Amino acid sequence: MVDGESGREQLLEAIRSIDTETLINMILVISIAYILSTIISVILSKISEKMSRNGRIKAKMLIPVIKFVIYILAFYYISREIFIIFGPELFLLTGLMGAAIGFGVKDLFADFVGGIVITFEKPYQIGDKISIGEYYGEVTDIGLRATKLTTPDDDTVTAPNSLIFSEAVASANDGASEMMVVIDLYIESESDVKTAMEILRETVVSSRYVYISKNSPITLLHKALPFYTRLRARAYVNDLRDEFKFESDVHTRAWMEFKNKGIRAPHLHILSVPPSEERESSDSVRNVRFRTNRKESEFDMDQGNSDL
Repeated sequence: MVDGESGREQLLEAIRSIDTETLINMILVISIAYILSTIISVILSKISEKMSRNGRIKAKMLIPVIKFVIYILAFYYISREIFIIFGPELFLLTGLMGAAIGFGVKDLFADFVGGIVITFEKPYQIGDKISIGEYYGEVTDIGLRATKLTTPDDDTVTAPNSLIFSEAVASANDGASEMMVVIDLYIESESDVKTAMEILRETVVSSRYVYISKNSPITLLHKALPFYTRLRARAYVNDLRDEFKFESDVHTRAWMEFKNKGIRAPHLHILSVPPSEERESSDSVRNVRFRTNRKESEFDMDQGNSDL
């Protein structure tokens, strides 16, 4: 007990012995690391946009690695200063820090570890289109604590890095600039499927956004379902950022040609249901008629009984 109290006293003395200059130097190191990593990220992002497709992806892959190297160097400097200050009390300080991580900042620590795993194992990287949890979008930044996504609606989503341990992550391009896009079109079951498939193929091949190679072929599929026929095109875009432009281009031009060839979309046959007001009025009329008929029947029964 005495040893524990003396250790705490020595730790408090070591904390009190920290001079202002050392504290300012630590804060400056953290600030410089943050500013430097931000500047390098912005510069590399701008340079990557002027490069070729593969060069853009490779340049952006360097951003999280450089950021983590800068922060590790800053952490090393601060750790060295802490070791010089605390010396033999470092073991007790480490125990207190472990307790703080366990009870107070465990989520933050898990996010930091997740950031290291993402940076070096690369389940996804900057520039990838990924689905994580309930979100889908392009990865624009991988930080120490969180990953930023830009969704198709141009929303910025900040997802904690610790999600990598609890959620499945799907990467649509896995570091490549090309990405497969799946396009579904639905037509009437009686339509000419062969003609529709030819139109769909021509539309996909002639799109300005399509990318065709030996390893990136176009695949067309059709499936007959009870009330309609589904046509599916699986093709690659030249730049993953053109995913929705490609899909819209194919849809627009394919349906224009379908219309010229008499190929129509499936019709849904829905039973006509009267509006709510009409249903209420008809129900009230039925109720009035029911009550009237009931009164008439009761009157007839009473009259019959009186005759008896």
